[in-house]
Amino acid sequence: MDLYIPVIALGVLAFGFAGFSVAMASLTGPKRWNRARLDAYECGIEPTPQPVGGGRFPIKYYLTAMLFIVFDIEIIFLYPWAVAFDRMGLFGLVEMVLFIVTVLVAYAYIWRRGGLEWD
Repeated sequence: MDLYIPVIALGVLAFGFAGFSVAMASLTGPKRWNRARLDAYECGIEPTPQPVGGGRFPIKYYLTAMLFIVFDIEIIFLYPWAVAFDRMGLFGLVEMVLFIVTVLVAYAYIWRRGGLEWD
């Protein structure tokens, strides 16, 4: 249990800092509410009107997000391999080459199908 005390202390410190920051922002922040402050903010441009039912949202945004998550998770698998590279030997090298080839084939497929175009 002694090994977990620094981790627990860091967690308590992080939650304490977050709580303190939120409390101080609400106490010291401006209290003036107006219509502009309550409106939706879209990166400094005027918000676009939305239909009552929500309207259709392009699926391209969701596909891009899913592609990012898939490739990001695949790249995360490279870190444990890099740490244990010496112990795995030739087997680890061959497995990682096959893994990277699989990732590159998927990337090439998505690229050829136009999944990376932002139009």
